[in-house]
Amino acid sequence: MADEFETPQGRRIAWNRIAGVAPTVVFCGGFKSDMEGTKALYLEQWAKDRGQGFVRFDYSGHGISGGAFTDGAIGDWFEDTCAVLDRIDGPVVLVGSSMGGWISLLAARARPGQVAGLVTIAAAPDFTEDSMWAGFDADQRAALERDGQVALPSEYGEPYVITRRLIEEGRDRLVLRAPLSLPFPVRFLQGTADADVEMSVALRLLDHAEGPDMRLTLVDGADHRFSDPDCLALIAQSVEEVLARI
Repeated sequence: MADEFETPQGRRIAWNRIAGVAPTVVFCGGFKSDMEGTKALYLEQWAKDRGQGFVRFDYSGHGISGGAFTDGAIGDWFEDTCAVLDRIDGPVVLVGSSMGGWISLLAARARPGQVAGLVTIAAAPDFTEDSMWAGFDADQRAALERDGQVALPSEYGEPYVITRRLIEEGRDRLVLRAPLSLPFPVRFLQGTADADVEMSVALRLLDHAEGPDMRLTLVDGADHRFSDPDCLALIAQSVEEVLARI
């Protein structure tokens, strides 16, 4: 059973924490995903097996945390992540999947003294602007302005309801338009068959960020889920590599 706490903004966050050695590995999930996903649970078992501190959690409006998904935006979920980090003593290694990659980059920028390493999986920085808004046609943009939201089809279930606030608030959280310093070990992972985040995003991120120890691994044929046995093993291997270089 997950524990709960309230953020300074009054949002109820559900989280699972495994005690172990530092740095604590913190998994940041994707857009409309939750902490019961394959990657989060795999990493939790990996952490238990090696005695590593580990945390997984649900952003507000996700999983079993409080709030409605449509009330949230990138900044809210970033604040939720910071509230989690505030409850962890010592350094952390962030593992960010898809949107969680963007959230992790924001957290790394905001908490340079605490974040000691980073692994991203199909990171989707700035996706509200570069993927959603840039991809909307005139009718969708008009609907967003008129109705405050627009529904997008999803391969993962019910349509995604995208709100005007999500788009507008996201513009205050972009990370690819200003210097992005990552002064610690970083491993970016990306599948070549990812239909949600193109390889060009991973290449742009690698080119844009600045740091002494950054590597991008492309996995031929891997999709956005990045959850087959080989991909899961690569995630754990990448976290181990980051931990070893801290």
